[in-house]
Amino acid sequence: MKAVVMAGGEGTRLRPLTSNQPKPMVPVVGKPCMERILELLKQHGFDEVIVTVAFMPQAIRSYFGDGEGLGLAIEYSVEESPLGTAGSVRLASDKLDETFLVISGDALCDVDLTELMRIHRERKAAVTIGLKSVDNPLEFGIVVTDEDGRIERFLEKPSWGQVFSDTINTGIYVLEPEVLRHIPDDRPHDFSKELFPLLLEMGRPLYGHIFDGYWQDIGNLDQFRQANFDALDERVRLNIPGIRLRGNVWLGEGVDVDDLASIEGPAFLGNYCRIAPDASVGAYSVLSASVTLLERAHTERSVIDASTHIGRSARVEGAVVGRNCDIRAHAHVQEGAALGDEVTLGPQSAVLPSVRIYPYKEVETGAQIHESLIWESRAPSRLFVEDGVSGLVNVDLTPETAVRLAAALGTALKRGARVVASRESPTACRMIKRAMVSGLTSTGVNVADLRVLPAAIGRHLLKTQGYDAGFHVGVSLTDPEMVQIRFCEQPGIQLTPQMQKEVEKHFTRHELRRAAFGAVGDIAYPARVRESYAQDLLAALEVDAVRERHFRIVVDYGCSSASFVLPLVLGPLGVATVSAHEFTSDSPESMTSLRESLDQAKRLVSAIGADLGVVFDRAGERLFLVDEQAHEVPLERTLLLFLRLLGSNGRRGKLAFPITVTSRVEEIVKGSRLEVIRTPASLAELTRAAAEDGVIFAGAVGGGYVFPEFLPAYGAVASLCYLLQLLAPVEKPLSELVSELPTSTLVHRRLHCPWSLKGTVMRVLTERLRDRKLDLLDGIKVLDRRGWSQVLPDPDEPVVHIYAEGKTREASNELADELRSLVEEIIEGSEAETRVSS
Repeated sequence: MKAVVMAGGEGTRLRPLTSNQPKPMVPVVGKPCMERILELLKQHGFDEVIVTVAFMPQAIRSYFGDGEGLGLAIEYSVEESPLGTAGSVRLASDKLDETFLVISGDALCDVDLTELMRIHRERKAAVTIGLKSVDNPLEFGIVVTDEDGRIERFLEKPSWGQVFSDTINTGIYVLEPEVLRHIPDDRPHDFSKELFPLLLEMGRPLYGHIFDGYWQDIGNLDQFRQANFDALDERVRLNIPGIRLRGNVWLGEGVDVDDLASIEGPAFLGNYCRIAPDASVGAYSVLSASVTLLERAHTERSVIDASTHIGRSARVEGAVVGRNCDIRAHAHVQEGAALGDEVTLGPQSAVLPSVRIYPYKEVETGAQIHESLIWESRAPSRLFVEDGVSGLVNVDLTPETAVRLAAALGTALKRGARVVASRESPTACRMIKRAMVSGLTSTGVNVADLRVLPAAIGRHLLKTQGYDAGFHVGVSLTDPEMVQIRFCEQPGIQLTPQMQKEVEKHFTRHELRRAAFGAVGDIAYPARVRESYAQDLLAALEVDAVRERHFRIVVDYGCSSASFVLPLVLGPLGVATVSAHEFTSDSPESMTSLRESLDQAKRLVSAIGADLGVVFDRAGERLFLVDEQAHEVPLERTLLLFLRLLGSNGRRGKLAFPITVTSRVEEIVKGSRLEVIRTPASLAELTRAAAEDGVIFAGAVGGGYVFPEFLPAYGAVASLCYLLQLLAPVEKPLSELVSELPTSTLVHRRLHCPWSLKGTVMRVLTERLRDRKLDLLDGIKVLDRRGWSQVLPDPDEPVVHIYAEGKTREASNELADELRSLVEEIIEGSEAETRVSS
């Protein structure tokens, strides 16, 4: 007898399980679902099988081959384009010259196919449809029959008001070859929606037969888990491989179990599974071949595919886990979660209920995953990275995420607090900003919307008008499709780590304050904020000194909204300006790269004989210099230039720099009335230090400079104005001033370091270097007579940074090489220990 197995299903509702395998190949107690169907066909005397394939056909072909291993003769019919259920069978019509059975390869069943064939022949039917009575028929096609079993009516996925029967179409059919002539070959065609209603209208004999056996559609992850559990409960008759113990525990070949009492039935352990001492396998655990549970690991009510490794004290409860996953120590996969193939969960991470993680993703140590990971390659353990929250728009950073993030911020603030909002020009930034405003007002927080303006304007409002917090939505400097949300608090500094943790706590736990109808926050649009900023900046400057110098400069705004603000300041300062790339519109076409802006500025400086040129980043926060000879001034030398100018005008005060900035800053201020203080290498720490009493300047190598007397935050407009003030009494051209600066020998290298080993690296380094002179302000800084070297773990990537600075470039490289070798030795040793223990 012949049978057609429909195996073209893509299984979109089963993802991530079906992200890289076809739906019929999902495992049911150790074997693909389709193999269970083929065994059923063999049991009922079918010996020739045609398999219709479409999605990833090679995965099915390579597994089943010609069917010899199952005692069947298998041929394949490949759909080049979607043909529908009937169309896919018609494609194989040249091989179907007798009564044949059609069955789905992705619905588990043990029904009596012999009885179905007998009834079909006995009734001389053209079509006999296998039917099943179910409690909830809404998701299936209903078939209504008369008392003799003849079909009277079809109804596809009815409403409750249309439910006249509880018998549904199981997708199992017996067909006569001639019915295939009614299937068109020029378009997709479906059995239940098109062919069967047509045959019924033609008066052809269509019958239904109600099965008594088990039938379960595996259409989603819950049904997939239930099918496996039903197999363990023997509700479906299957040939479960392995030795059967205590009635409901099956062990495959070569299973290594320290104590059989650690396995609670019903459970299935496939070939070569390893259960370490003190690990436990709870009820309804289905472990495919070569799954490993290390000490104190635990599984229950979960289906775990082949070669997955579950680390010490990790827990997998009520979940679905794909092949070759690596679940590290103390990780927790919770109810309803699903992991695709080759997912890595870092130690102490948690996958919260109903989250899906698609194949090949990596979750950081300690991360709590509360949303599905689809496109991202890695899930960070922290919400805040670098100096804000960032992500690809509508991928990592969706409007829904932005609403929740803003609600978390609003919950961390007091009811009735005031927050200022601004953005850059792209429409993606507008979308995220509006979502943020909605989230904040939903918590009873009031928002002042500045629309498109530089972040410095909002920070200025925090300092001068007592706003409680602020945020700015912009585009990442490194990726033009990455949106970044940066936060600030009083008096305009970056959000502190303490506040970040508070926001992250509410975001992760979904513990969000919701305002009542009459307590929803208000949205205001403050007037004349640009003018107020410009007036306060001019009040802080020596206007006459700058005006008397009669500067002639080039400004490339980089399409930033700083072009709304800077003219209000440069006019009163008497600065002649030629500008380029002003803000024009929200369209992506108006954006320009930093390289394009720098090249344009250099051309204009040469053309007009300017004293200098400046380029702003799109956020209007960072400043890039071009000297009067149209040469770019490197960022590190720009920082030293500010320092030299501050030291030459007799100012007294403190200067704040990250610990990774060159030691040349100490050399430059030597003998002056200035004092250098070092901060950890983060913008939040730098701006917090800048806000302290006595600090007159702060900066880092990146184009951002802080003049705290005006505002303790980056701002390109203020940085340019203060630079002009410092240059005003100096007669030398900019190029000569730069040439007189000392040359830094600082070197910086990046070294890959797995997330799980960063703590080990820092601990072992501290132990090995304890007899050396160390600075532990941020990372490990080693000081000796040759100079210094430093190891600093990256907070956002699996990387450690190595900095070194000696008296010469050669000495710097020597210091960096020594520290790098030591770090590599620690990493290699730790990885070797991990391999041995596994």
